[in-house]
Parts: sequence; structure tokens; C-alpha cells
Amino acid sequence: MLQTLKVENYALISRLELELDGGLNIITGETGAGKTILLGALGLLLGNKGGKSDTEALKDQQQNCLVEGTFDLSGLDLEAFFEENDLDYSVETTLTRQITPAGKSRSFVNDTPVPLATLRDLGTRLIDIHSQHQNLILGSEAFRVHAIDALAENETLLKSYRTHYERVNSLKKEIAALRDASESSRRDQDWLQHQVEELEAAKLKIGEQASLETELDILANADRIGEALTVLCNTLDGDGETEGVLNQLKYNETSLRHVSKHFAFAGEATERLHSVLEELKDLSAEAADRLERIDANPARLQEVDDRLHILNNLVQKHRAANADELLSILTGYRNRLDTIFNGDENLQALVREHAEAEQRTWDLAQQLHEARAAQAPAFGMAIQQTLTQLGMPDARFEVEISRGDTLSPSGADAVNFLFTAAGGKFPPQRVERIASGGELSRVMLALKSLLARHTQLPTIIFDEIDTGVSGYIADAMGDIINSLAATMQVIDITHLPQVASKGNTHFVVYKDAEGSHIRRLTSDERVTEIAKMLSGSTITDAATAQAKILLAQ
Repeated sequence: MLQTLKVENYALISRLELELDGGLNIITGETGAGKTILLGALGLLLGNKGGKSDTEALKDQQQNCLVEGTFDLSGLDLEAFFEENDLDYSVETTLTRQITPAGKSRSFVNDTPVPLATLRDLGTRLIDIHSQHQNLILGSEAFRVHAIDALAENETLLKSYRTHYERVNSLKKEIAALRDASESSRRDQDWLQHQVEELEAAKLKIGEQASLETELDILANADRIGEALTVLCNTLDGDGETEGVLNQLKYNETSLRHVSKHFAFAGEATERLHSVLEELKDLSAEAADRLERIDANPARLQEVDDRLHILNNLVQKHRAANADELLSILTGYRNRLDTIFNGDENLQALVREHAEAEQRTWDLAQQLHEARAAQAPAFGMAIQQTLTQLGMPDARFEVEISRGDTLSPSGADAVNFLFTAAGGKFPPQRVERIASGGELSRVMLALKSLLARHTQLPTIIFDEIDTGVSGYIADAMGDIINSLAATMQVIDITHLPQVASKGNTHFVVYKDAEGSHIRRLTSDERVTEIAKMLSGSTITDAATAQAKILLAQ
């Protein structure tokens, strides 16, 4: 239930706050006072667009527009929705919509930012708004199917159907993609086979290119490296004619050790010199070992160079970063070939799965058709009974359901509402084509009242649904609207005094130089407002007396 509504800087509204009650809330006011604007603000709160651009909603283009509504969610079983959308659930929940002068829209649920789609999704679970133009939704196939499904309680069946329907479409896309990929790959089969054979013949190994490049560098410079190592070994060990550095340092170590007991520095120098000697011995041994292995081998040099030439050509040809990446490319080529060789088998498996899923979907579509067909007579009878209360005793209303040969998100049915105001003279035809404005209003009220009893919506808003009717029919419409208020909150914007008098709470919208405003009426003010609706700006005694009679009923 909508408890409070706050609007700031929207259209003609600078600021207003509205506290609503349960039951029937009536909103009246002169044409142009801003009743529809108030409804537009509420639409913004429920996730609708503000117009051609959201900035059109701003009264003052330098200030933010704010619409905020507080709702009582008691008994609506919305905890799962909040959990699915990672929101903190509260029985008293506030929805907020803000539009900046730059046209940016921000949405909140209990001060938590949410996408506009989430706000819209939650809003559809809280309020059903029926404005004057919505009589046209009788021409919407989606609305007609929704209406019959609501009465047939097809929610669970429809959910299962849509799951299978989406799977059928998904499989259809997979099959098309696999066929395209297979055809494309098949055209490249010979080329792919050649690439695989070429790369396999190269006998690629991880790290080979880097290892060969290092070896090539050594082989190409073997003479210079050998000379450098020979000089190092001769310097450290001697060359037979001169004494090496190691022997000289060993002699110095021995000399220092002999005097270390007399001279402290000699002991320290001995230890340090010993460490240097050990390091140089290791260096000498490693240099001698590497010198033995350095070999200016022209044959090996050519072999390494040839191998690197092969690898570099393959890297360039396949646009790889290095030879190691060629192994990944080879795997990709093999996988594409596997797709070609196994594609028919995979495609056939998908086609079989698609056929099975489609058959299951058709089975569910048939179950939906049967459930709708079973509900159709009761649906039509219920609408006729309400139309009788609305002064149309000869009206006939039928639900025509025919099964088509294609699947849609709602099944395979075409649903039409057939209507005639004079059942004894003319056969029913599609209601959106033949009903007058007043007849459409009564049909829509009958539909809305029937649907409201089969949904969990806590609030329904009627925006002049009584357009085109008057007199005792208006009174009957008021009774039906008031009967809905026994189990849900109803907000009714009306021009009819017969309807306005039925309300538990009455608000009037008015406009002055500052913009549009709304206020709750007292009992005496209600008499005056309804008398004004009866007689115009000049309130007569007769109008006042009639207003009191209407309010007393």
C-alpha cells in the first residue's frame, strides 16, 4: 500500500506531500489543475520515462526533481525479490527517483542505489496504474493473454513454458552458429591440414628457440671467448713461464699467518686473503672447465643457424610472438580440424536436443491452451455480469482463443476479446474495434475489477476510467470501484460526483500562480467539492443537498 508520496520540482509542482489511506482515495480537481501531472510523477517513481528527455520533468531547470514514495509491504511476500536484488528488506520501504538538471536519473530503494529496471520491476509489483489512454491496451495481444492467464492461475505453467521456450531459442542459435563455423572451417580444411603437418614436422619444443639463440651466440664468438678464458686461466694459474696469481697470493697468505701472532692486522688480512683465494680457485676451475667445452664447431654453428631459421620463418608466417606460441597455434589448428571431423556428429546431437526441447515446449503450449480455454467461459460470464451492473444488460463478452502454428513467449495462442452491447441484434466482434468510449470505459473497469481479485497487487490507480459515463451508470461504477477497496488500496482520479462520493478519503488538486497543489478535504469541504462537481463554480442549494445525499449513501 502506498502510504506517502512526496514530489519536488516536477512539471507544475514545486513541492507537495500526500498521505494516503487504505480503501478508496478520491482525487478531484478542475481540468488542468494537475491531476494527470501527479499521476505522471508517480509514474516516474515506478520507473517510467519523464518524456522526450527526462529533463522535461523539471519545473526549475536548475534544481533536481525528486519523487519519493513510502510503501507498506505487509503480506506481499516480496522478501525473495529483495534478496535476489541484494536489497535489505523492510516492511516499510521507500522508493526514490531523482532527475538532475543534466538529465541523469538516479533510483533508490531504501537509500540503496538500484538500476531503473529494478525500480520498475518492484513498482509493477506494488501499483497498477490505469490511465485514460490505457483503454487502448484492449488491442494488445500481450494484455489479453495476461488477463486470461491471471484468471486461469497459469503463473507456474507459464514460467515452465518460458524456460523451455528460451532453451529452444538458445539451441536454435547454437545450431546456426555451429553450422556457420562448420561451413567456414570446411572451406579451410586443406589449408588447416597443411599448417598442422608443417608445424608437427618442425617438432617444436618449449624453450628451444631461446636455448638455440644462446648457443648460436657462443658458437659464433667461440674464438674470442676461448682467448679470453685462456688469458684468465694463465693469469690465475701461470703459463709455465710466469708464476700465476694464485701461487703469489698463497705465498702472501703463508707469510702473513707467520706474523699474525705478533701483528693483529696480519691475522685479519690472512682470513680475508684466504676467502679471496678460495673464490679465485673456484673461478679458475670453472674457467678451465668452460675453456675445454668451448669449441669453434662450424658444423654445429650451421646446424643451429639452420634450425633457428626454420623457427623464425614459422614465427613470422603464423604471426606468433615466439616459437613457444607456435605450440598454442598448433593446438588451435588441431581443434578446428576436430570441429570439422566431429562437427556433423555434434550438430546432429544439437538438432536432436532442439527437436526434443521444441516438442516439450509445444506440449506446455498445449497445456496453456487448454487451461485458457477452460477459463474462457467463466471469464466472459464474469465480465458480462459486471457490465450488467454497469447498465449494459444486453452486453455479451466472449474470450476467443485459437491455437496458432508458431511459438511465442506466451505460448501458441491468439486471444481476442469479443463484445457487443446489443447481444440480441449483433454478434460479438473485437471489442477494440466496435466499442464506444463509454463502453470501453465500462469494459475496462469490468476487466480491471476482475483481474484485481486474482492478483496480489496492493494498490490500483484509476485515472478517469469513468470517462464517457454519467447518471446511474456512474453510480454503479463508483460501487464497483468501492468494492475493490474492500481488499486493496484504490486511488481514483475522477470528474464524477457519484464516484467521488464513494471515497473514504478525498483530495482536491488545485492550481495557483505558484503551480499545482493537493490537499485532503474535511467532511464539510467534501460536501462543497461534490456540490461544485454537480453544479459548477456557482454552488446551488440543490447541489449542496444532492452532495449530502450522495455522501450519506
